[in-house]
Amino acid sequence: MITAIIIDDEQNAREFLQKLLVRYFPKKIAVLEICDSVATGVEAINRFQPSLVFLDIQMPDENGFGLFKYFNKINFDVVFTTAYKDYAIDAIKHSALDYLLKPINYIDLLSTIKRFEENDKIHLQNERISLLLQNISSDNSSFNKIALPTQNGYELVKLNSIVYCQSDSNYCKIICADGKELLMAKTLKFVEELLNSDLFIRIHKSYLVNLNFVVNFVKGDELLITLINGEKLPVSFRKKEQFLNAILHKK
Repeated sequence: MITAIIIDDEQNAREFLQKLLVRYFPKKIAVLEICDSVATGVEAINRFQPSLVFLDIQMPDENGFGLFKYFNKINFDVVFTTAYKDYAIDAIKHSALDYLLKPINYIDLLSTIKRFEENDKIHLQNERISLLLQNISSDNSSFNKIALPTQNGYELVKLNSIVYCQSDSNYCKIICADGKELLMAKTLKFVEELLNSDLFIRIHKSYLVNLNFVVNFVKGDELLITLINGEKLPVSFRKKEQFLNAILHKK
């Protein structure tokens, strides 16, 4: 059984989440404690050693992200809860961590629990938390690294090392500058929404490229770009104008 703790300064929010978990997952999740602050949450985690923590982000006394400074090693998984879809959510997504938007509904909660059950081992949890804290402490709205879910766990990759992404049915292949290739069980659309739109551009239904690695663009019977590694990729006629605007602005 999954042991869980809820940390939220709003009484209604934490009690509502507890009721959802008790009602829909009575045989899967045991809520050991509900806490109203980071301080009481730290005490509960040390006492109960839960496998999962539902953590509110916006709290008056101490931001939810402050929880992690009290632990040398994170040996529990985290699901962030928040009423706001803002920069913090982008940082969480780039770190391959889970979140729920309030008001929390059963469908989103079910998806979260399923993902937790599928990833029964906390893989690279500390690295992902570290990446999250780097992202939220950044002075700008861009991120240097991203945690990509792969078949074997997660790969932490520098954004500007990604040359291009290629659609492969419901999978996406990530090609990096050092020759490394990563296969994600995600669609290209998912990856496109995750990556920085100023740096990456969709040139075709099957390709998303990093503009920094584009060497030239050739117009002929077919539209082609050449990348710094020598590979040539097609540009669809529908994407031509968008691509040209992007590279001209980039220059």
